[in-house]
Amino acid sequence: MRGVFKEFKEFAIKGNMIDMAVGIIIGAAFGKVVSSLVSDVLMPPLGAILAGVDFTNLAITLRQATGDKPAVLLYYGKFIQSMVDFFIVAFAIFLLVKGVNKLRRKQEAPPPPPPPPPPSKEEILLAEIRDILKGQKQA
Repeated sequence: MRGVFKEFKEFAIKGNMIDMAVGIIIGAAFGKVVSSLVSDVLMPPLGAILAGVDFTNLAITLRQATGDKPAVLLYYGKFIQSMVDFFIVAFAIFLLVKGVNKLRRKQEAPPPPPPPPPPSKEEILLAEIRDILKGQKQA
């Protein structure tokens, strides 16, 4: 039994596990921020543009209410609203990632300098003369 607890402790303490936990917590907080952005900032102007159309109340009655049994409704409007919210959130995330990637490209190291130009004919000739003179000194 101690071996299992030891293995679990090693697993839970690993850096990757803690990084993942931090990522999940930050992700949950970021999700709240994005949800607020969509519902509190983006949807009111969109609602005004669409003349106050609210999809959430759209429904099809599958069975009428009888006696004390409530009606059975298919709320397709809530689904449409969820899809609209999803596309707005996805577009907001896309813009955020695009902006972060743009900043990363600016921070990357500049490209390496171009290779030096090939030696001129004069430099090649001087190098050959140097090599000949070195050969004569050694002999």
